[in-house]
Amino acid sequence: FSPGFGDPGDRKAMSKGSGVIVTASGRILTNAHVVKDADDITVTLHDGNDYDAKVVGVDPKADLAVLQLNGHLPALKPLTFGDSSTLRLGEVVLAIGDPFGVGKSVTMGIVSAKGRGGMGIEEYEDFIQTDAAINPGNSGGALVNLKGELIGINTAIASKSGGYAGIGFAIPTNMARPIMEMLIKDGKVSREIGRAHV
Repeated sequence: FSPGFGDPGDRKAMSKGSGVIVTASGRILTNAHVVKDADDITVTLHDGNDYDAKVVGVDPKADLAVLQLNGHLPALKPLTFGDSSTLRLGEVVLAIGDPFGVGKSVTMGIVSAKGRGGMGIEEYEDFIQTDAAINPGNSGGALVNLKGELIGINTAIASKSGGYAGIGFAIPTNMARPIMEMLIKDGKVSREIGRAHV
């Protein structure tokens, strides 16, 4: 989809990204950085038509956002959530999205690591690492297992050039789903920091 960004000269900058339909009523899970500072968000669905969407909630620390499609929608089939904790190293996964804005694309790879952190990409990191090709425009798209279940949200690539370099990262569904549910309920995520009382 395409968030439009306003600037002082009334010219609009455009950004493209991908998303995952998670409810039949038109809720979409994507990356926070895809919709950051967007004035307008347009989502192109499988029927080729564009629909306006509004932001339900954003969690920049985990780089997740939930959108709601507006208007009269076609029949939508949400993607089934899988259990990302059952992923095994070497398991085949598919990355789905719209790389470089060229249109729908599916790339295949394997899970090369789990629980990856310390990458400096986000504040809360627990990534699935894969060698499935992830490129700009894939952000917010689905990482699925061979049963067609959502097991991650593609979020980043490990490359200085900004293009595919053999390593991509996805936010596992077991981290993304509770954050998504908090965003739907409250529009934000509250993280309580425990304090020890002596």
